[in-house]
Amino acid sequence: MRAARYYDRKDIRIEDIPEPELQPGTVAIDVAWCGICGTDLHEYLEGPIFIPPKGHPHPISGEEAPVTIGHEFSGTITALGDGVTDLEVGQNVVVEPYIIADDVDTSPGQDYQLSKDMNFIGLGGRGGGLSEKIVVERRWVHPIGDIPLDQAALIEPLSVGHHAFVRSGAQAGQVAIIGGAGPIGLLTAAVLRAEGLTVYISELSEARKQMALDTGVADAVLDPREGDVAEKVRELTGGKGADVGFECSSVPVVLDMLLDAVRPGGVIVNVSIWGHKPEVDMPKLVLKEIDLRGTIGYAGDHPATIELVRSGKLDLAPFITGRITLDGLVSEGFDQLINNNEHHVKIIVDPNA
Repeated sequence: MRAARYYDRKDIRIEDIPEPELQPGTVAIDVAWCGICGTDLHEYLEGPIFIPPKGHPHPISGEEAPVTIGHEFSGTITALGDGVTDLEVGQNVVVEPYIIADDVDTSPGQDYQLSKDMNFIGLGGRGGGLSEKIVVERRWVHPIGDIPLDQAALIEPLSVGHHAFVRSGAQAGQVAIIGGAGPIGLLTAAVLRAEGLTVYISELSEARKQMALDTGVADAVLDPREGDVAEKVRELTGGKGADVGFECSSVPVVLDMLLDAVRPGGVIVNVSIWGHKPEVDMPKLVLKEIDLRGTIGYAGDHPATIELVRSGKLDLAPFITGRITLDGLVSEGFDQLINNNEHHVKIIVDPNA
């Protein structure tokens, strides 16, 4: 089968590799669509990061570069391994793409995303969504009902936003301020709106501001060049400030804005991945008793996220801004997201086209 293989920084090759073999307790899936993630871009430009370099195999998967990439994908079940009795051939599914040790409890309520040596399918090994087929453990397979397969490729990044929402403790009727309208910022906003929050987004890019408005995920989009965002949030909330803030940019001035914009006793959730250590206004955090929380991945979020989409509370179609084939992965996918990122949320890839 054909697959996108990561060898090293700026070295991704489309190759023919053996099809994966069905094992007991696993599920074989024909991949329909796979999204290109910001993490994939970081691996391409700066990696290997999550991908285990050549000569340094991952402690759980045992794999090292080259590996098949892609971790935001949907597909259709083609075969079930021995012991898998609660799924059916022909079902459309998404994969929660974790690589986690066999003895880690992944039942509801467990923080398995924090387990030792955690990595992701499509980064740390075990195949990937940028290939024609994949075989994965049953515990990571989630049926999606009648959600279209192209939109379902966005369930994985949407689950990141859902996990950030859960971490925040936010409730319907509260006010949120999001720093950054990139893909994760927009999808986090979509979750918050679907859960009944009022959402304000701070963003500089004209294209991304328009995307936030066109997709309907923001009640207002605030441009820092047009005035103090935190002051505007207070005006919009009767002087109170936002109940929750979400850092989705990895830009220090955005974190500063959030510390100013949330109310005393408010919560800020950091969703973005930082490539450097920012300064944090600790006096403001202390004097306002702000709760600053981290978040990584998801844990038990896929079923609730799928239901948000399946029920019609959240429409993923507007976030798909490009569709390409495997042959165009770098030129039409990676290069576009690196050099023309303001005009894209998600470019999805059909590995079988």
